[in-house]
Amino acid sequence: MISGVSWKLFLLTFFLLDLGSSQDFGQARFICTSVPADMDMCAATMQNSGPAEDLKTTVLQLRETVLQQKETIMNQKETIRELTAKLSRCESQSITDPGSRRKETGKNTMGDVSRTPADTLNQLSQTLQSLKQRLENLEQFSRNNNSAQANNLKDLLQNKIEDLEKQVLSRVNSMEESKPGQKNETEQRVKVDSTLTSLHHRISDLEKGQKENRPADKFQLTFLLRTNYMYAKVKKSLPEMYSFTVCMWIKSSASPGLGTPFSYAVPGQANELVLIEWGDNPMEILINDKVAKLPFVVKDGKWHHICITWTTRDGVWEAFQDGVLRGNGENLAPYHPIKPQGVLVLGQEQDTLGGGFDATQAFVGELANFNIWDRKLSSGEIYNLATCNSKALVGNVISWAESNVDVYGGATKWTFEACRQIN
Repeated sequence: MISGVSWKLFLLTFFLLDLGSSQDFGQARFICTSVPADMDMCAATMQNSGPAEDLKTTVLQLRETVLQQKETIMNQKETIRELTAKLSRCESQSITDPGSRRKETGKNTMGDVSRTPADTLNQLSQTLQSLKQRLENLEQFSRNNNSAQANNLKDLLQNKIEDLEKQVLSRVNSMEESKPGQKNETEQRVKVDSTLTSLHHRISDLEKGQKENRPADKFQLTFLLRTNYMYAKVKKSLPEMYSFTVCMWIKSSASPGLGTPFSYAVPGQANELVLIEWGDNPMEILINDKVAKLPFVVKDGKWHHICITWTTRDGVWEAFQDGVLRGNGENLAPYHPIKPQGVLVLGQEQDTLGGGFDATQAFVGELANFNIWDRKLSSGEIYNLATCNSKALVGNVISWAESNVDVYGGATKWTFEACRQIN
């Protein structure tokens, strides 16, 4: 315990040190004088020799500074309390507001990505275009088969599209009358999405009549909305692979980024094999969480054939678009074999085995003829696939067939003939 006399002695020494450092007295001299505990510090200083007036002024300035700092601290504490209270109110409103979309660590695990009326109108237009293309397929089917059943199917689908157009116009008009950000907009969007999903299911039921009359591989998957619940799952897993080729037909005009055409996750590694284009980044292939940027340019709303080859030796990879080599590289997860017993998902990026989908990373567009081989295909074999040559191969690990794929959340299957689309 420091006595009162010693404590005042310490303070006086400190002030003299401070004074000596702030003024040029040449060789500094320090005088320590005992001060009784009941005696005022300033009075004691006045009784001693030396620059008494300067020392007194310094002490008074220090006291003033301490008082000012104390007042500033009190004001800052009050400001912090006010800001904390405001933040708490904002957080409570965000939690209770059903129209809000909260994102944790950059992820959106809600049902879909928040859209403005303009975005919704654009997506609905794409939906109508997709349905009309399906009608054209049915008309082609009708001409080829010339059956009463096909004609009735076509008429029913035409009526459904007309009904949908009326509902879209009604929904869009209602949304334009609403102010952006209001709860009314969210309710309208939910109604539109619900209506679209319902109609797609009904149209898909109508199209089931074609299944008995078409090859198992003549189908495509359509992902109309950027959600975390619309996806397809391949029933087979992948074996252990030391090389592979993955190919598919793809069509999208989504922005920014078309999302995740496919992802393969294994226990302990969600990014075992992923193809993704997220935000403004180029398309990437991930193997064991290692990344290579791909030179694909496919977001023009047209069908494109893409293939990626890879070998574990030196991690060498190649990227083909429409049958032509567009880029290559090495050192992509070298000497790491693709692990078996995982989950292969189309249309979503997995953060956990078979789930953990993020709506912002969802694929928006159409996908078909997804095939995987456990070897590196030659450039000639890939060209045959892209040009629909009769010698084209099917995947020996994953082959494109309706019986191999289950769809969820409103993703749809319907007739697709790649060669007719590009010719």
